[in-house]
Amino acid sequence: MGQKPTEVHAFTLDSGNGLSVTAWTYGASLVEVNVPDRYGRPGNVVVRLPDLASYEDPDLNAYVGATVGRYCRCVTDARFELDGVEHRLDGNDGSHHLHGGSLGFDKYVWEADAESREDRLVLRMRLVSPDGDQGYPGELTAEASYEVDTRGRLTIAFQARTTAPTVVGLTNHAFWNLGGGGTIDDHRLALNSTRIVAFDDRLMPLPGPPRDITGTDLDHTTPRELGAARLDNFFVLDDSAWAAQVEHRPSGRTMRVTTDQPGMGVYSGDHYRRPRAGLCLETGAWPDAPNRPDYPSVRLDPGQTYRHRTTHAFQTIGAEPA
Repeated sequence: MGQKPTEVHAFTLDSGNGLSVTAWTYGASLVEVNVPDRYGRPGNVVVRLPDLASYEDPDLNAYVGATVGRYCRCVTDARFELDGVEHRLDGNDGSHHLHGGSLGFDKYVWEADAESREDRLVLRMRLVSPDGDQGYPGELTAEASYEVDTRGRLTIAFQARTTAPTVVGLTNHAFWNLGGGGTIDDHRLALNSTRIVAFDDRLMPLPGPPRDITGTDLDHTTPRELGAARLDNFFVLDDSAWAAQVEHRPSGRTMRVTTDQPGMGVYSGDHYRRPRAGLCLETGAWPDAPNRPDYPSVRLDPGQTYRHRTTHAFQTIGAEPA
C-alpha cells in the first residue's frame, strides 16, 4: 500500500507573542518551533532537516518531527492477537514491528486545514489508513492537530476512529533542543516518573511489571543536567499533573510538558546521524501493549474515539548564570 504523488503543503501558526510553529503535511510533521530566548531573540527549538527530499530519505530521516502510527514504538515479533485472530504486521525492525511499519503514518501526505479562534490557531491534518495497512485490521481515520495559543503553548492532539476492532497509539517524534543548536548535553531534565518499562537488548519489553528507578541514574524526579547520559527508555508517568520539564540555562528557555497519556519514551538521540542533536519526548501508549494484557489497553473498537493530547508550555528564566 502507498500513496500517489501528492503535493506537500507547509503551514505556519504565529501566536503574535513570540511562539510560531511550522508543520508540513508530509508525515504531519512538526518542522519548526520558534521560541524567544531571555533576550527576546527567536530560535528554532526542534531539529529540522534541510529540505523535503531529506524528509523523504529514510537514511536521513529518523522520524524527525513526524506523526508516528498506527502504533508508536514496538510490537514484539510483528504480531498481535485480537479476539482470537492473529494479525501479522510489517517486520521493519528485524523480526519486530516499529513505529507503524515501513510505510507508517510518517511516510504519508496528510490532508489539512487551518482555522483561527479567539485565543488560538489550529491546524488539523487527516489521514485515512485502509484496512490491512501494514497488517493492521480496520480502516482507521486519524487526525493530528497542532494548536498555538496566546499563552506560549503548543498542543499536539490526536484522534482516531476505526471500522473494525484494532489497536492504535500515536505520538509525535520531534527532537527538542532548547538551545537552538549544538547538543542537548547542557539541558536539565526532570521527569514525573519513578518507574520504567524494562527492555531487553533489542528494546523489547521484558516480562513483569515496570521497575522502580528511585535513586538510580534514571531517576529524574528532580532536575538534572543530561551531560553525556544516554537515554532510550520508556518512563511510566506517576500521575497526570505533569510529564517533563526541560531547561536550557544559557538561553533561558524552558519547556513544561503535560499529557493525558500513561507514559513517555525519552530518547537522547545517540544513534541519530547528528548524535544528541535533540531530545525526543514521545508521550503515548506503552511499548508492545498489543501483546501485554497487563499494560494499559490500546484497543479501539468501532464507535469509539481514540484521543491523545500533549501540551508544551514555553517560558524564559532569569539572567544567564555566571
